[in-house]
Amino acid sequence: MAKERMLRFVNVSREMPEKRPPNLRAQDFHEIYREFAAAKAAEQASRCSQCGVPFCQTHCPLHNNIPDWLRLTAEGRLQEAYELSQATNTFPEICGRICPQDRLCEGNCVIEKSGHGTVTIGAIEKYLTDTAWENGWVKPIKPGRERTESVGIVGAGPGGLSAADVLRRAGVQVTVYDSYDRAGGLMTYGIPSFKLEKDVVAQRVEQLEAAGVQFVLNCTVGKDLTFDAIRGQHDAVLIATGVYKARDLAMPGIGAKGIVPALEFLTASNRKSFGDEVPEYDNGTLNAAGKRVVVIGGGDTAMDCVRTAIREGATSVKCLYRRDRANMPGSQRETQNAEEEGVEFVWLSAPKGFTGGTVVEGVVVQKMRLGAPDATGRQMPELIEGADYLEPADLVIMALGFEPEALPMLWDQPELTVTRWGTIRADFKSHATSLAGVYAVGDIVRGASLVVWAIRDGREAADAMLAYMAEGGAVAAAE
Repeated sequence: MAKERMLRFVNVSREMPEKRPPNLRAQDFHEIYREFAAAKAAEQASRCSQCGVPFCQTHCPLHNNIPDWLRLTAEGRLQEAYELSQATNTFPEICGRICPQDRLCEGNCVIEKSGHGTVTIGAIEKYLTDTAWENGWVKPIKPGRERTESVGIVGAGPGGLSAADVLRRAGVQVTVYDSYDRAGGLMTYGIPSFKLEKDVVAQRVEQLEAAGVQFVLNCTVGKDLTFDAIRGQHDAVLIATGVYKARDLAMPGIGAKGIVPALEFLTASNRKSFGDEVPEYDNGTLNAAGKRVVVIGGGDTAMDCVRTAIREGATSVKCLYRRDRANMPGSQRETQNAEEEGVEFVWLSAPKGFTGGTVVEGVVVQKMRLGAPDATGRQMPELIEGADYLEPADLVIMALGFEPEALPMLWDQPELTVTRWGTIRADFKSHATSLAGVYAVGDIVRGASLVVWAIRDGREAADAMLAYMAEGGAVAAAE
């Protein structure tokens, strides 16, 4: 009977949850996909081929047991399906919403490769966990026994929170330090609500708080509290700060008013959604309303910026990217969503400078073509001489990626080893740094990356810290 419910990809076509019409969704910050109904989720899950070598699982950073929870969903065993997904993923409802499935699990689905259209893994994962929350299947974290060891976690983003979850379930006392006034990191302040509504993040933070995790917010390490003080209070420390320093361009006019970093723009919008007072938004500095907006960059942050600008009421929104659509790093699904909502992509274009003096009035754009591949296999953009033109702009958003801050200097920790890129050097498996009892995970190690990788890192580092403390590492380090 179970077999009859599976392998239906030949006669059942791929179907995503319905998207709200572009003209409606561009007016608010609610998530754009409608919910799957139980029957539709089961139908789509039944398309899984249950292949012998599940490439979806292999290409998932968390190695989620995707075929098995798809089978359970197809059979209507939703609580079991949720529990299986939760076993390897601390935040499946978040990954189901913001993971670039087209580059990971769905992009490597066997039936997708055979021309039948991928299983809608992300949408089913989101449906499963939302259903679990609604039905009370998400249980409180209750350690079997309390332990005396404590861990300090610097950073309340996905890496820090996933580690806190694992450690607290093991009975370890956990304190999370973060410079923001709310936990969640970029999930709270960097990712717009139309991709990840904030109550989805808040319910996980509340679960951790109810379990006894202590959050020390509005606390900037190196300013409000020294890193040495944190090390002195805990048996092990995890660095999960992420990377927030915006990459910049050195070119004429770069300092003009109206040229803003992507994260400042997104944070202002998210703060406004919480009802915070945001003077830079209210006075128009970080508000796209009524403006001609140009976003520079082609990654997921750029996609968040262009779609946010549309919702804020921009007159026009254009995205400049120096390569073509096929070579952009951002999700193709997000690009399509942006185009549907009215964003214009200007491919093979890069900024040369800015006009307007003290207040930006336009971007000098130079046209590019793709030349020979670089070491990664991507074609390198080359300048087309004499093809420059002026793109009028009232607001220019720089979405060129992020760089790590110089933590050894900021925290007065010269022994903390970094790579030539400035990221913290940590062991590939244990995530241990050059400082005894100190571990590091997520973007501060990898460079700007995906939430799902940070979750994996946090889980692995938590296991390594548990082993370290069990072996008396804290005592040995103190001696």
